[in-house]
Amino acid sequence: MNIKVIVFDADGVVINSPGYFSLQYQKDFGVSNDVMLPFFKGVFQDCLVGKADLREELKKVLDDWKWKGTIDELLDYWFKSEHHIDDRVLREIKNLQSKGIKCYIGTKQEKYRTEYMKKEMGFEEIFDGIYSSAYVGYKKPDERFYEEISKDLKNKEGIRVEEIMFFDDEKENVDAANKFGWQAYLYKNFNNFQEKINQI
Repeated sequence: MNIKVIVFDADGVVINSPGYFSLQYQKDFGVSNDVMLPFFKGVFQDCLVGKADLREELKKVLDDWKWKGTIDELLDYWFKSEHHIDDRVLREIKNLQSKGIKCYIGTKQEKYRTEYMKKEMGFEEIFDGIYSSAYVGYKKPDERFYEEISKDLKNKEGIRVEEIMFFDDEKENVDAANKFGWQAYLYKNFNNFQEKINQI
């Protein structure tokens, strides 16, 4: 298995939060899912590909969400509620890097949480690079997400498509990556992931 790069999904692989931010928010502030879901199904999808600004869009729903603080405080509450990094995965990443394998994040993320991951979670120090949908312009499982990353890796590192391994916890993302030519695997649990890594 000639692998030179591994791309990791963030949430569900490197980050293992106990639940979605929105579910925790609903419990803490007594807001129903019916109130929050239209935001996440609607304009938030534009935020994920850089076509809308999360801070600006949140201003429009503060009253409905019963939030009394500032936008900065809301983002802080949101991002900290999902700040649960799996140290076991990080140890494996450092081990892979010591063997010359480049490790990247490939995530469906809007720009503010992307920056939070870089700075507050330390991902810009840990990983060789971060591919966020907010900057790529496309999100998984859109083929263009994998295409843009592949083009960049080829230009920067001379990497071929078949030399890229990918781990994601959503089957449709894995299927799309495999169809594109990556060696993609569904992240089920840490032990299963470790078995796949040991095959390299």
